[in-house]
Order: sequence, then structure tokens, then C-alpha cells
Amino acid sequence: MYMADNADWVAAAETDPELACPTSAVVEIVFSRWTTPILWTLNRHGRQRFVELERRIGTITPKVLTQRLRQLERDGMVVRTYHPEVPPRVEYEISELGRSLAPLFAHLAEWAADNLDKVEQARHDYDTDPPK
Repeated sequence: MYMADNADWVAAAETDPELACPTSAVVEIVFSRWTTPILWTLNRHGRQRFVELERRIGTITPKVLTQRLRQLERDGMVVRTYHPEVPPRVEYEISELGRSLAPLFAHLAEWAADNLDKVEQARHDYDTDPPK
């Protein structure tokens, strides 16, 4: 039974690019343009108000931050807490599901420290003498 299931999966993977790479769904969720800085900031600094997040991230627009926070809340990566005060206060924090990505981010940070200079050198070499 497993072999038939595996053969079906392989056949489906040949026609569906998302099945060809089982991590594509994860990449879509975690590595969209602003997701990583938002999750990194919440993991590092804890619960944040919208304005605090916006200041820490720096270059994100309020509209985009709102959109990404809503998506992250929908995906279960962020918890939004509404405080019915005057004026109302909303805070965001990383969820346990989002926090479970911390080892992945740590490995990526380590990879970056070890390899980004090599990437920059490769880019420089390519730009200096592009393939013909």
C-alpha cells in the first residue's frame, strides 16, 4: 500500500510544483516579505503594541504591518490581545506555534553569519565577469 501511495505522490509531484517541494507551504507562510522581521521582533522583544512593532521594524508601512499581522494571526503565529480601554489598546505577541520557529531562525542566523560574505563575493564575481 505504501508503494502505491508513494507512486501516486511522486506522480502528483511531477505535475504540482508545491508537492515537488514539501517545504514550499512553510516557505510561503514564514518567509514572505515581512513575516520574518515581525516574528523575529516579537520573539526577541516580547509583547508589543502596534506602534512599538512599527518603530522596531522601521521600514514597514502601517498598512502592510496591519495586513501581515492579520495573516500571522490567521496562521496561528501571532496572538492579538484587545484591551477595551479608552483609548483601546491592542498588543501582539508571538504564539507557541510561532515560537517553535525560533530554532529555524537561529540556524538561518548561523548560516547567514557563516555564508553571507560568500554570497556577496559570488555576486561581485558574477557582476564583474558575467557568464557569456
